Amino acid sequence: MNMAAQCLKHPDEQVSIIDLAPTGRVDVTYADLSEMVDGLARALQAEVRPGDRVGVLLSQSPWCAAAHLAIWKIGAISVPLFKLFKHDALQSRIKDAAIPLVLTDPEGAALVGELAPCWQADQAGIPGDPVPFASATAKTPAVLIYTSGTTGSPKGALHGHGVLDGHLPGVSLSHDELGRAGDCLWTPADWAWIGGLFDVLMPGLALGVPVVAARMPKFTVEGCLKTIEQASVRNVFFPPTALRMLKAEGARISGLRSVASGGEPLGAEMLAWGRDALGVTINEFYGQTECNMVVTSCAAQYETKSGCMGRPVPGFDVAIIDEDGSITEGEGDIAVRRGAPSMMLEYWQRPGATADKFRGEWMLTGDRGQQDGPDIRFVGRDDDVITSGGYRIGPAEIEDCLLTHPDVATVGVVGKPDALRTEIVKAYVVPKLGRHPDAKSLQAFVKDRLANYSYPREIEFLDALPMTVTGKVIRKELKARAVREVQD
Repeated sequence: MNMAAQCLKHPDEQVSIIDLAPTGRVDVTYADLSEMVDGLARALQAEVRPGDRVGVLLSQSPWCAAAHLAIWKIGAISVPLFKLFKHDALQSRIKDAAIPLVLTDPEGAALVGELAPCWQADQAGIPGDPVPFASATAKTPAVLIYTSGTTGSPKGALHGHGVLDGHLPGVSLSHDELGRAGDCLWTPADWAWIGGLFDVLMPGLALGVPVVAARMPKFTVEGCLKTIEQASVRNVFFPPTALRMLKAEGARISGLRSVASGGEPLGAEMLAWGRDALGVTINEFYGQTECNMVVTSCAAQYETKSGCMGRPVPGFDVAIIDEDGSITEGEGDIAVRRGAPSMMLEYWQRPGATADKFRGEWMLTGDRGQQDGPDIRFVGRDDDVITSGGYRIGPAEIEDCLLTHPDVATVGVVGKPDALRTEIVKAYVVPKLGRHPDAKSLQAFVKDRLANYSYPREIEFLDALPMTVTGKVIRKELKARAVREVQD
């Protein structure tokens, strides 16, 4: 088993990627993609050994796909990186994964700077004979995807070559049996995230469904409609924030066969709007970086109950468990039984964190839910992770960044409810004695070091923060304060 082989097994003349490049549309065949992959694989073999981590810092493009496939083909581990990351965010991931090389473009190389050697992916290839696929099993490490948590720096979820197989049933069902004649798949979500990489790009390639690459530095309704028209897109994964923007601007789209959405619940009103404005029933799905595509709706096969996110995907044992790890009929923790096909192998070099993720034979998702017949009803998050604009944002990384500012004494970061983004990042800051920082300068400080999407959109200055006796910020009290601000 090698994921690169799974994605490149189709007839040479078949279209793999529809590239909506700035210079015009280019249809990339599987023969074209295989040639790109082999060129990069030959170059990488001289510098990279099996098991080495290689960064991929590229936006949606054929070269992004080729970079991951080339890394997997030679038995190395790809590490997707995001173009909106700034120095500190890139540094923490490159250092933690001990990345010796990053495949990128001139823009990405400027972002990486001195953190690691960079190769320009579209110029690094070496001509020659096809490279054999490295031998691999489902549990041979293949991809390391970082995810934000509530404490410490982001953790790397290490997945094996079986992760793609694990995604295929859920992806297929969430698009009403993806792979029908004429299907064409796109998402505005960046391929640096598991939602773009394994909910769209790699399943599309594996199933032989053309995948659209469209560079959208920022989602706009106009750009979305243009992309769908240019490439005759029929299947879309829309993050909930994108759907809300389409709804707010009164957009209507015809010709779609399926729309999937995940990351946060949509609600009955949004689903009703989707049927009217998009002409389809939006299929909600559920998962996370550690174990993705575990629950989904599928309008082609059954009607999902209002307020429910769907049913467990075939191959996954998903249940609601209590504090003892027993299945309960009431509200409890949404959990996935150990050994699920898209489940991570481990948190990279963090055995303690890996062990804490499990309760007996069950992997905890950090979410609360309730069983409703065959469907699962989402109740809410059980941790402090912020869901904003489709991104999962860990408060600890932002707090750590702000604490390095010379004017900040202590800080607490929480998600504040927001109609468009679900939540916005809000920081409660206690300045150092005699210092008077302003909100704009602190926002810029975070933007310059982490990412444009994770800076605190609101900053409130306080004389003190609620603290435990051991000196930890009580985020729950700050969260309640932020909720009251919206309600008032």
